[in-house]
Amino acid sequence: MTAKRKIAVLGGGAWGTALAATMRRAGREATIWARDEATVTAINTRRENPRYLPGITLDEGFSATGDMDEALGRADCVLAVVPAQTMRELFTALDGRLAPGTPLVLCAKGIERATGKLLSEIAAEMLPRALIAALSGPSFATDVVRGLPTAVTVACEDHARAAELAGLLTAPHFRCYSTTDLVGVEIGGALKNVLAIAAGAVSGAGLGASAQAALVTRGFVELRRVGMAFGAEPETLMGLSGLGDLVLTCGSAQSRNFAYGVALGRGESLVGRPLAEGVATAGIAAAIARERGIEAPIIEAVDDILSGRTTIAGAVAALMSRPLKSETANEATKTEKRG
Repeated sequence: MTAKRKIAVLGGGAWGTALAATMRRAGREATIWARDEATVTAINTRRENPRYLPGITLDEGFSATGDMDEALGRADCVLAVVPAQTMRELFTALDGRLAPGTPLVLCAKGIERATGKLLSEIAAEMLPRALIAALSGPSFATDVVRGLPTAVTVACEDHARAAELAGLLTAPHFRCYSTTDLVGVEIGGALKNVLAIAAGAVSGAGLGASAQAALVTRGFVELRRVGMAFGAEPETLMGLSGLGDLVLTCGSAQSRNFAYGVALGRGESLVGRPLAEGVATAGIAAAIARERGIEAPIIEAVDDILSGRTTIAGAVAALMSRPLKSETANEATKTEKRG
């Protein structure tokens, strides 16, 4: 992947547009496929995406289309940037359209609500000839499209191809690290959205900075537990796509999930709010934790609140009254060894 390459970006939202702009700055061709005709027209004629990135003028050099075949034509790499819960629909549309070995980079963060499957699992089943990868990390679309420094992780189970993709997708302001831990990158990206809703709810309910810090810290423990159960590597969960993304998402109103939680904490109407992937992921994440015997009280509390089974006050009371325990899981073992 050394010559000038074409990147097909499937999804005309904020993140897809930001990634396409970044690919142009990296010297690649970039074509956005979007369902919304108004978005396609605005990008092509006015160099803007007013629906998702209002007030931002896009760089010259890339185009948008409503024709998927046009976007995919000559593409050396495909970025899948539609919401996680509609990714299966996109894979169906891609069946028969991708050449064998074409990198398909998953750029959404979530677990399929209906099946509990990671997006890479679904892609491997439906598009077995594609090279499946994922891109994740602490990155707001508005920062990336403006050219602010950002670092992310690109994961692919083939080490050499992961490094290749990192080189392909890196731009002057957009640094890509590589890993073979595809599962770890996906778990980190999916669960941080659920925890960001919790952090936002704490903020919106006025429970204080101390409570928010405790929640994020203990939430990260749960993220690691679930990740390890899926076979994720600890280093991945401590990296950009795990801890890094969690820190960003749990502390900024730019995060749709955090903002959703803030509205929830304030008792505001949630109707018509921008898509928050954590809402769809919370229920299936809690179900997976229960099925696997993983202790994840914060994730379960988010699910209970969103499902109307408890209130924020009730969830806080339940979390604060849990049996006391050592913060370090192996503390008892260490005590026995010293004795």
